[in-house]
Amino acid sequence: MNAIDTPPDRTAGAEAAQGSLADRTGYDESFLGAVVPLPLPTAAGIETVVLPYTHFTVVLRPDRRLAASTAVCIDGERLMEDVPRDDAWVFDPRVPEAQQAGNDIYRDNSLDRGHLVRRLDPVWGVAGEAHRANADTFHFTNAAPQQDVFNQGKELWQGLENHLLDHAARFDRKLSVFTGPVLHESDPPYRGIQVPLRFWKVAAFVQSGRLASTGYILDQSPDLSRDRERAMAGAGPGDPPPLGPFRTFQVPVADIVELTGLGFGPLPAADLMPVTRAPADRWKRLESFEDVVLGS
Repeated sequence: MNAIDTPPDRTAGAEAAQGSLADRTGYDESFLGAVVPLPLPTAAGIETVVLPYTHFTVVLRPDRRLAASTAVCIDGERLMEDVPRDDAWVFDPRVPEAQQAGNDIYRDNSLDRGHLVRRLDPVWGVAGEAHRANADTFHFTNAAPQQDVFNQGKELWQGLENHLLDHAARFDRKLSVFTGPVLHESDPPYRGIQVPLRFWKVAAFVQSGRLASTGYILDQSPDLSRDRERAMAGAGPGDPPPLGPFRTFQVPVADIVELTGLGFGPLPAADLMPVTRAPADRWKRLESFEDVVLGS
């Protein structure tokens, strides 16, 4: 339901653009009751900057100019669905612009600024709070380059939170969702960054009184029916690397830990997807939301 106890804060976007972010408290690790920590790199020597916003936090990797992880609290009972988007992307003034992937990455090409924290997820609470959250999601720190072709895999990816909120309606209607790119050394270079070929998402919620989690991978790797080098060489001079159609998988949370080098606290042990040893069955390709495993 929508909060209507205060008038909308129409200055929220302007405030964010001016850099008034000192009051942001970010992701609440106790939002679900059980403590679920912010995913941070477990290896020594990886520099990160923790950036709190309204109801979410971005963990920035300055060396990659992209987020290592994001974490958002979603209160399904207090979501505001009528907050308009303005697409006014801005740099976060707390970090040098040279450490953020700005408009130069997305100009005159086929790349989209893909929201990591989905725009609507933190938009809840009283009206001013919700409008600030909406504006906060339009910081470049919360974006990563994705192909602009919309297909079924992308639709599944973008709708996962809604599907999980519907499931959680029988319980608490609250989710903590963690998202980020898989930052691999072999990601193809483009305009001063390396373009991630995979993205990950881990959702945490309370089910039957216990902490539960599920994990997902979005793959935009190019067509590898050819070898990788030939596929990557298919782009013309100055073009972004060729990207393939989005493919969405449900995967063990433990696999996301291994892929990302991030710590997820209690979430691997709370995974609702049964872990199988057979490689062909370990990652489940999602063709519809009905394919999502939410317990036996």
